[in-house]
Amino acid sequence: MAYDYLVIGAGPAGLQLAALLERGGHDYVVLERGSGPGTFFTRYPRHRQLISINKVHTGYDDPELRLRMDWNSLLSDDPELLFTRYSRRYFPPADELVRYLADFAARTGVRVHYDTEVVRVTRDGDGFVATDHTGQTWHAKRIVAATGVSRLYVPDIPGIDAAEHYDTFDTDPESFTNQRVLIIGKGNSAFETADALTETAAVIHVAGPHSVRFAWQTHFVGHLRAVNNNFLDTYQLKSQNAVLDGTIESIEPRPEGGYRVLFRYARTVEALRVLEYDRVIACTGFRFDASVFDEECRPRLVIKERFPEQTEAYESVNVPGLYFAGTVTQQRDFKRSTSGFIHGFRYGARALYRILARRYHGTDWPAEKVAATPEGIADAIVARVNRSSALWQQFGVLADVVTVEADVALYQEEVPVPYALADEFGRPRHAFVTTLEYGPDHDHVDPFDISVPRPRENDAAHAHDASYLHPVVRYYRDGALAGTHHLAENLENEWNFPAVHQQPLAVFVKECLADVR
Repeated sequence: MAYDYLVIGAGPAGLQLAALLERGGHDYVVLERGSGPGTFFTRYPRHRQLISINKVHTGYDDPELRLRMDWNSLLSDDPELLFTRYSRRYFPPADELVRYLADFAARTGVRVHYDTEVVRVTRDGDGFVATDHTGQTWHAKRIVAATGVSRLYVPDIPGIDAAEHYDTFDTDPESFTNQRVLIIGKGNSAFETADALTETAAVIHVAGPHSVRFAWQTHFVGHLRAVNNNFLDTYQLKSQNAVLDGTIESIEPRPEGGYRVLFRYARTVEALRVLEYDRVIACTGFRFDASVFDEECRPRLVIKERFPEQTEAYESVNVPGLYFAGTVTQQRDFKRSTSGFIHGFRYGARALYRILARRYHGTDWPAEKVAATPEGIADAIVARVNRSSALWQQFGVLADVVTVEADVALYQEEVPVPYALADEFGRPRHAFVTTLEYGPDHDHVDPFDISVPRPRENDAAHAHDASYLHPVVRYYRDGALAGTHHLAENLENEWNFPAVHQQPLAVFVKECLADVR
């Protein structure tokens, strides 16, 4: 007997997909190597504070709007299964997420086998065979890898194996007292570590080949978050610490202890500089572990071989039937949106579930009829963009699609943008694809110094110039892009002013549908 779906991993993504499969009455099983769900978060982040926000008090009564400010909850029909009931902290402790995931698994009744490590995956005809650490085999027509990025990403630096690494170094700040420390990497794990050592280490250098990128500027929350950037004050105010832009050429242990590091600064013609440290810690991120897949079903890896390459349906480009859920799906929007994080991939997992149901079980994408008039379509779009958490969190990645055929307009929510444009989704005569997006150059301007010289009543005419998050409606005729309309940005994210938002959108829709009949 073969399951329809074998999900590897009971982290947030595996649980989210399993809960949907369970509710839908599908044939599936989840294998998890840990003794409980969310094993990754029992260890990471090492300093035990999450950077995913948990805003309990939003002023909203609408649970959909509240999810915009809740980055840790999974999606369910149970109003009690919200992470905001587990912690009031804006940046909560990681242990609370582990507790929440355990309760989510128990209350949704997902079928998980814990302490079951998959050590090999092979092809078996049209399906797969997964072998666990005891030698038991599990047969499935399709596999969903929801294992996250479980292996360290180690850059190719001679001698880096001699350094300490983020997953195992001693996090006790006292062990760094009065020492010179080099931290390799410029992401949140690197600065989380640097902040933790500021009170005890003598000197801390944070080094990497590129300049620091800030989440508040790029709107990619994987870039440096403000909660981890106190260390920058100690650098700019000349308190012995520094951020170095350049290339580490080699790391050599010294006979007397410590390390000798050859460093080449960026943007200079200076010869190699010799820097000496007592400790070197590599905080260079993680990668997907493809080692359990036999060669005939090993997914192709991209982005320095850190992530599996995927189609618009979250399927491996070279292994049919192998799908992905969770943080590895950020390959589709790498450093542009939120698929690498719970508040993004929870919606991606729901989209994957709908794709699977459509492909293999004859289930149409959920749709509602709306009035097939310019005003009816515009009103439906405006209502959704003012409420949706999925479009808000997965900006530029998920879209609402309104299709118009004859006198029938169907509204379909939360479709991955590339999938919405693929042949599999269909090619209606008219399709309006709505996303939330930042302006094209939003990451190259100072977000604290954007002038707004126009009065609000004129915003509609200049909406395409927006840098901040705002709705974009694209019109496709027979699959080809035939028009684009921007709704004016708004400080409170309220895109429902009749003269500024609804009426201009209705005019746009009317012009697009001029030949609908």
